[in-house]
Amino acid sequence: MTSTENKAPAKSTTITSPAKSSSSTASAAIPGGPGYGAILLRNQLKELAKNPVDGFSVGLADDSNIYEWQCMMEGPADTDYAGGFFPCTLSFPKEYPNKPPVMKFTTPGFWHPNVYPNGVVCISILHEAKEDKFNELEQMSEKWRPIIGIEAVLISVMSLLGDPNFESPANIDASVQLKNDPKAYKKKIKDLVRRSQDAL
Repeated sequence: MTSTENKAPAKSTTITSPAKSSSSTASAAIPGGPGYGAILLRNQLKELAKNPVDGFSVGLADDSNIYEWQCMMEGPADTDYAGGFFPCTLSFPKEYPNKPPVMKFTTPGFWHPNVYPNGVVCISILHEAKEDKFNELEQMSEKWRPIIGIEAVLISVMSLLGDPNFESPANIDASVQLKNDPKAYKKKIKDLVRRSQDAL
């Protein structure tokens, strides 16, 4: 009686070619290539987790979407916003880093000359580097460039709270109030800070 060994025929053996996956990874790592922005964002998020910007904490709104970040900003100590806790979002376009993110305060009624009534932050570093006929005073060198990191954005927004730009206000009412009636402006910010604390 002859015994028969069960051997899988060579034909049925599946061999995965590493060339395809490595090629895909290389494509994602090429600046400007598909997925390059996502890689940059993951690296920056990891770095900010290890070395956070003072006054900011950042994370993902949804772990499956690297393009949507949630932030919590503490009001800078030397400003009227001191003591406040202001949640905000950073929304990155698929074209990142060639196009800038949009930063938005989600605290209802956030009040600042350079924050639109809907909470979107208006600051040069978050503007695309192209001519703006409505704001000719804004220098191209002040605008977004792909080499700018998210840390620089957070620091710039923090600085903006204590040093508003009156040349191109996003909230005309807030700008006029701060210039003409700073006492009323400070009272409004004080109320905003208290509401932000109550919301925690």
